[in-house]
Amino acid sequence: MSQAFKRVPAIDKCFAILELLAESKEPMGISDISGKLSLNKSTVFHIVRTLMDLNVLESQPDRKFVFGTRFYILGNMAGKRSKLIQTAHPYLEMINEKTKLSAFLGLRSDRRAILIDKVDSAYGIKLSSEIGMRMPTLAGAGIKAMLSQLSDEEIEEILARTELRRYTANSITDKQVYRAEILQVREQGIAFDREEYIEGMVAFAIPVKANSRDLQAAVWAVGLTRQVPDSSIPELTKLLKGISEEIHHRLL
Repeated sequence: MSQAFKRVPAIDKCFAILELLAESKEPMGISDISGKLSLNKSTVFHIVRTLMDLNVLESQPDRKFVFGTRFYILGNMAGKRSKLIQTAHPYLEMINEKTKLSAFLGLRSDRRAILIDKVDSAYGIKLSSEIGMRMPTLAGAGIKAMLSQLSDEEIEEILARTELRRYTANSITDKQVYRAEILQVREQGIAFDREEYIEGMVAFAIPVKANSRDLQAAVWAVGLTRQVPDSSIPELTKLLKGISEEIHHRLL
């Protein structure tokens, strides 16, 4: 005899919150959500905190909430890729084919980059990076490209609460120097990682404008230093900056 179905009210409330946030043009706080849905603030708080722990929602500095990166990860794993992933993936394949470097697409989650798509199957060099991987705090070229899309005030706020870690002898640990790097990325349209995160590895990242105020994305290419001689950098930079523009136009 089959077990009788019993609806779970907490799940109904959870999806009501998610649908409300999806329909809202602006991030919403606990009181906003509670008022719109006529739910107890304590109930909303506990559901939202649980969704944050699952990386389904993320909190902004003003204690308002936006969708987190896990939706993109789950969408990719299920084969139902978001428009961003669908648009960017052919370019990851192009980067991998033309440069022999591993290519990645990621999103910003506070001070970290989260990998949501990759192409690294060709040419025998494969990095141990899996979809869903969270990069360490402010590590790598990808997060530089993402931070370059923020305002000066937002960059300052992030640096104010972050201790820059030394991953290698080349890591930038001076906040003034790191800030200058971000501003240079904003101006030049490309970020570099010169063995700053992993010895023997270099990376090049381009900001991806996802047409969402709450979403900062980047595409980056990673390889061994011997794969990227200085003479190849101008051509690689031109390729990546062109891809950044093409992705942006396709997402309009």
